[in-house]
Amino acid sequence: MKASTILVLIALVCSAVVLAGCTSSQTASSAGSSASPTAASSSASPTLTTSTTDVMPSNMAVTISVGQKNDQGKIQVTFNGGSGQFNVNGATVTLTRADGSIETKSLGFDAGDQVTMEGTPRTPGDLRGATDRVQASISMNNGQTYNIVDVLRS
Repeated sequence: MKASTILVLIALVCSAVVLAGCTSSQTASSAGSSASPTAASSSASPTLTTSTTDVMPSNMAVTISVGQKNDQGKIQVTFNGGSGQFNVNGATVTLTRADGSIETKSLGFDAGDQVTMEGTPRTPGDLRGATDRVQASISMNNGQTYNIVDVLRS
């Protein structure tokens, strides 16, 4: 390889590093600053989002349904069964409330088994209510765990 080609490649790499900001150093905040960096974040509620769920093999598929949240914040979760019902070792439902608190319960794995999750209740005059996240996972007898439900309820 020519020396000029090597020099051009080195210059490009150095330019990329500088433009990416990888070489910048962090400086301490000024001593005269009186603002608290956590003041704004302590009162804010987390923003809840969902993520993708797993697709179960058709011969092992089961379903779980999540009802709507009522005014008291209760959310009914039902195991519906399916072709893989007899391969299930356990079912777990996790509720993340609008304030960030988390509740986890076991769900029976006979068709029709239900569990009630205690979500964030609506305040008077609030038609929509705070948003809670409900996730459900299934453990199978082959050792696999599938995250099959991830929904928001308000």
